Amino acid sequence: MTAEVTILDNGLRIVTDIMPHVETATVGVWTDVGSRHEQPHQNGLSHMLEHMAFKGTKTRSARDIAEAIEDVGGYLNAYTSREHTTYYARLLKEDLPLGVNVLADILQNSIFDSQELERERGVIFQEIGQANDTPDDIVFDYFQEAAFPDQSVGRPILGTIDLVNGFSRDELAGYMSDHYKAQQMVVVASGNFNKDDFIAQVGASFQNLGPARDMAREKATYHGGALLDERDLEQVNLLIGFEGVPFKDPDFYAAQIMSMILGGGMSSRLFQELREKRGLVYSIYNFMQSYVDGGSFAIHAGTGPDQVKELIPVVAEEMHKLSQSVSMDEIMRARAQMRAGMMMSLESTTSRMEQLGRQMMIFGRPVPHTEIMAHINQVDDVAVMRYMDRMLDQNKLSLAAVGPLANLEDYDKIAARY
Repeated sequence: MTAEVTILDNGLRIVTDIMPHVETATVGVWTDVGSRHEQPHQNGLSHMLEHMAFKGTKTRSARDIAEAIEDVGGYLNAYTSREHTTYYARLLKEDLPLGVNVLADILQNSIFDSQELERERGVIFQEIGQANDTPDDIVFDYFQEAAFPDQSVGRPILGTIDLVNGFSRDELAGYMSDHYKAQQMVVVASGNFNKDDFIAQVGASFQNLGPARDMAREKATYHGGALLDERDLEQVNLLIGFEGVPFKDPDFYAAQIMSMILGGGMSSRLFQELREKRGLVYSIYNFMQSYVDGGSFAIHAGTGPDQVKELIPVVAEEMHKLSQSVSMDEIMRARAQMRAGMMMSLESTTSRMEQLGRQMMIFGRPVPHTEIMAHINQVDDVAVMRYMDRMLDQNKLSLAAVGPLANLEDYDKIAARY
């Protein structure tokens, strides 16, 4: 990845990633604000602002914004995470200037029309309702709350209906004014375009961003605990988790290799043992969630109400086994999976924009894939077992479950198994 960084006089960072052999380009604007930057009474405001940015500017209606991109066959979207908000457009290479123009417009000139606000409030209510009605969605919010209780990072990104119902136009405008600053934003483009022309256009288009100011962010402090939701369903959706690591932790790559070996694919230990050998689950996998100052690791399973009691001790047994023995074949397979995933993503302009934007937010620089692979290749069996021991020794289990829970052991008994 041959990305270059340019910093404008106002502090706005621009990352250019030229791919001369493709016919498209993706431009994204990353903002260093997400749901964890919200005060309790603001929960859901970052996400609502992301929605409202598309609902009209001083010169474009909501329909104008959509049609401007779709008239040339492009794609415009955005998403909010706990640490960042990202807006992006994917277009044919000759239409990249249009994408920059539209993104600059919505991020500097949104008017937050009151009628559009009420309509979009209803849309977000539907989004919250859909998440609450979907067990394999809501269980992740439950897990986050159990792992990080009474913290901004533990609250749902969507917020609650009561809070969203109370957000005003002035709150949205104030939140954007506070957080959407040049020094807190990165513009990233990957694809086929002229670097100098792109930088000049970004500089001319993003002139209305004010100076940054220090914004407090509550530290992510993992605690662990349980949040259970008894429902009359056919399956139990279950998350079992532990404290993870931040991005810059020395064990970050050992944790990734461990995660791949334990539950990262069809050849992983959990999939082979619980699905292929025992038939206890249809779906089982694990994942890492890292932040700049903390993280979590979790195993997700969908299982029957009669199988949940057998599943939990098997998961615990597999984790303890991994802390005692890892084969070189497993290490090599995990390395190959991670390398292949990374290299395949480099063929997509959108994936490359995603990688670069995330790296700029976390590390302040593009991280070459050769550097990442060097870290991965340094991970051996000793590092994996050491990290698994480290995670289990913390004795901070997080448990979230939705469904028929009569056969689920109590929290203390489950925690004792790990």
